Amino acid sequence: MSPYALSILMSSLSLGTMITLISNHWFMAWMGLEINTLAIIPLMTKLHHPRATEAAIKYFLVQASASALILCTSTINAWFTGEWTIMNTQTQLSSIMLTIALSLKLGIAPFHLWLPDVLQGLNLMTCLVLSTWQKLAPMALLIMTHHLLNPYMLIIMALLSTLIGGWGGLNQTQLRKIMAYSSIAHMGWMVLILTFLPHLMMMNLLIYLILTLCMFMMLIYFNSLNISKLTASGIKNPVLTSMMMITLMSLGGLPPTSGFIPKWLIIQEITKQGLMMMSSLMALSTLLSLFFYLRLSYAVSLTSSPNVPNSKLYWRLKTNTLHPLPILIMMSTLLIPITPLMINLFL
Repeated sequence: MSPYALSILMSSLSLGTMITLISNHWFMAWMGLEINTLAIIPLMTKLHHPRATEAAIKYFLVQASASALILCTSTINAWFTGEWTIMNTQTQLSSIMLTIALSLKLGIAPFHLWLPDVLQGLNLMTCLVLSTWQKLAPMALLIMTHHLLNPYMLIIMALLSTLIGGWGGLNQTQLRKIMAYSSIAHMGWMVLILTFLPHLMMMNLLIYLILTLCMFMMLIYFNSLNISKLTASGIKNPVLTSMMMITLMSLGGLPPTSGFIPKWLIIQEITKQGLMMMSSLMALSTLLSLFFYLRLSYAVSLTSSPNVPNSKLYWRLKTNTLHPLPILIMMSTLLIPITPLMINLFL
């Protein structure tokens, strides 16, 4: 792809997200979402592969349906209230339609089926953009309208997302599908706390973005698309491979890594709300996700692919530069000592 075209597309992605973030009008928010969707479609099809084309078509149809639902919701709301502001939604129908539309945008269960198939057809860099940057605009709308949504519907979707996100990744060998189900499970935790403490959801989103960005950058460095390719990473760079295992444990939420912070605080808050059964089910559902993270760590650390004798010298050779990775690895693993500071910043 031409650098000029790539710069225009990346600028359009940024512009669409910023329009949605700063808008208080439904039509402007919808326009930002549409710019965002149309800008990422060429990035998804730059491989010129039938699988990439299929993924782009699926993504476009799902996002177009969600955008149409948002536009229909805003029209119904304007019919009853006489205004187009985001913070004013009066009818139950518009609230349910908005919840479904934003769930489609984010890939929250039971509207998640498109996400693993779409990520499987893309390259790792586009998967990184789709799993991080593309979450910002719908998340902003979700946070702005959280008091207008049905809390019981959100709790049910949160439980379904964590269960499906953990269960769906158990039998996967493709790393892009594993990261897709990991994203679904993390979305469940964010939706669960949205009704009770939206600021904690923002902190959870920040940690999720850091962990996902760090993991995808490691996969891009090793050029690993499945577990069998991942087993050769220890030969290429032993230090980065060990950091990858720690990042996987952080994605699973094991202490004392940074991924433990949101799960700890969310379970604490849900327990304070009296939802003991819900907090227990969410904690148990994390074990499903932790299983496939441990399986990846096992594949990286205790197995090695067939190799020629000279391949053990890969780590001595100069490879791609890793400028942001050290900072991301530190943030993925060492944020727990500054948890009180983060709580004060977000709460």
